[in-house]
Amino acid sequence: MTEEDQRVIERFADALWMERGLSENTLAAYRSDLGILATWLRRTRATGLLQVERADLLAFLATQSQQGRKARSSARLLSALRQFYRHAVREGWLRQDPSARVEAPKLGRPLPKSLTEAEVEALLEAPRIEDPEGERDRVMLEVLYATGLRVSELVGLTLDQVELRRGLVRVTGKGGKERLVPLGEEALDWLRRFLLSGRSALLGGQLCDALFPTRRGAGMTRQAFWYRIKKHALGAGIRKSISPHTLRHAFATHLLDHGADLRVVQMLLGHSDLSTTQIYTHVAQERLRNLHRKHHPRG
Repeated sequence: MTEEDQRVIERFADALWMERGLSENTLAAYRSDLGILATWLRRTRATGLLQVERADLLAFLATQSQQGRKARSSARLLSALRQFYRHAVREGWLRQDPSARVEAPKLGRPLPKSLTEAEVEALLEAPRIEDPEGERDRVMLEVLYATGLRVSELVGLTLDQVELRRGLVRVTGKGGKERLVPLGEEALDWLRRFLLSGRSALLGGQLCDALFPTRRGAGMTRQAFWYRIKKHALGAGIRKSISPHTLRHAFATHLLDHGADLRVVQMLLGHSDLSTTQIYTHVAQERLRNLHRKHHPRG
């Protein structure tokens, strides 16, 4: 790397600090990315950062990929280079941006974390149902797994959104869209039991519209429910990191595992676009591949 390259990198980092107040760690990452490019250019092209052309950047990114850099890391690297060259054009160091027509690598959507059916059973049985709070947690977990609700939808449920006779819950999701979701017999039985005794014991005579109240007479928050799930997961011996959303993923994955139609799962989850639901088919396929690798003699 030449002295000129070092100088423009530092001027770029100083501008980022002045304009955006970035942390030293972030600035160090920008310096490192630009330094890697500058070193590669000097070694392979005998040129510097301000003499680079689009073809050079494409060759550099291809080399990085061949050396094992992942798509997400390459996308972050390209983002740093784009910011540098946009700044270089604004400052008059360059007339044209060589990164303008360089496309970022396509990023695969990360597969959502889920639980096996055995892990779900262990989680559902973890709360101590002898006390009202434990019973409420059990019912919330049962309803969450039975319906695939978003955690905000679950904790926001009110008494008038539940139709016990029809076994349905009426949910207002994203964009104010309303949908009816079946509860299933198991969750419905737990909910009936909770409404007969546990809920009143929690409220102690206080009035509250929330379906799942706390002892303070108010609905539970998302953060409080997240904490309760983490606690019950530890009690169930589940070591993987989970959240309330994990049961939503398990709901969708297990439905598809047992032959449910993708469009039915889309309606139950409240997805406006089928492509959002299709991620769960990849989860099921990945699980099948893992089982094949584990159990087949030629896996």
